[in-house]
Amino acid sequence: MYRSELQQLAGQAFAKGHATGNDFVLLADPTGALQITAEQVAALCHRHFGIGGDGLIRAVPTSQVSGYEQQFIEHPKAYWFMDYRNNDGSIAEMCGNGVRAFVHFLIAEGLVNLAVGQSLQIGSRAGVKEVTRLTDGYAANLGPWGLIHEDQAAADSVDSMVRPSGWEQALPALSITMGNPHTVVALPDQGMLEDLELFVAPEVSPAPPHGTNVEFVVPAEPLIEDGRARVKMRVHERGVGETLSCGTGACAAAAAMRYWARGTALINDWSVEVPGGTVGVAFLANGDREDTILSGPAELVARGIISRD
Repeated sequence: MYRSELQQLAGQAFAKGHATGNDFVLLADPTGALQITAEQVAALCHRHFGIGGDGLIRAVPTSQVSGYEQQFIEHPKAYWFMDYRNNDGSIAEMCGNGVRAFVHFLIAEGLVNLAVGQSLQIGSRAGVKEVTRLTDGYAANLGPWGLIHEDQAAADSVDSMVRPSGWEQALPALSITMGNPHTVVALPDQGMLEDLELFVAPEVSPAPPHGTNVEFVVPAEPLIEDGRARVKMRVHERGVGETLSCGTGACAAAAAMRYWARGTALINDWSVEVPGGTVGVAFLANGDREDTILSGPAELVARGIISRD
């Protein structure tokens, strides 16, 4: 069932990359001529019949993306657009790990020049994001985080319930937007985190209209060390399943933990441990908003050509 979809892309060059284990198929489309269907994305990302990946990212000029021509007019420095698709072919707004892998891919392809310390604007369905090259990876300003149900969160500190697969009892959760939707659950200990079965999507009530990414997070003991708060997280990504890492999910988890601790001294620097490694999350005041900075490594592991056979 996947062969015909892959054959339609025969001859197309690709790269395989990851950022803390969150892996992607990466395609360069500098003329905007490559039209990829959901079925082709699912075939490419299939881990047994395709290349394998949590998602697919197409590098295309922002001016060539239907519906985003105005984004390029308003932000002409955001020449490249991160066209991100989930593993199942569905369209996603943003991927924090993906944007780091995306910029690393642009540099490796010779599509941009970016020295350490320099920044690059990237177009996306969640708005323009700025990525800075570090000596050991990339830092992406993902913009402001927000509460999806602000009034209920302010009143109750939670706004939904989440029931993991195999559990009888649902757990209270907080809905966070990072340009894409997240539902964050705090767990009391690491054993509960390790015992979760996340192959099946947790039940979320009320059900978000376009689905949600669900993060389960446990604070370290002690929570704060050398001025940095530390948490551990696992995630079920919408349209994918459990992944080794989720960048926007790490930001949402830190934002939720920080929100629950409001009234005490706010910690702006966070370390989020995921199965694929560790990412940094920082909160930075920017006028009347608060930007979220995600930092971590990214690398390419393979290149190839999609076969005709």
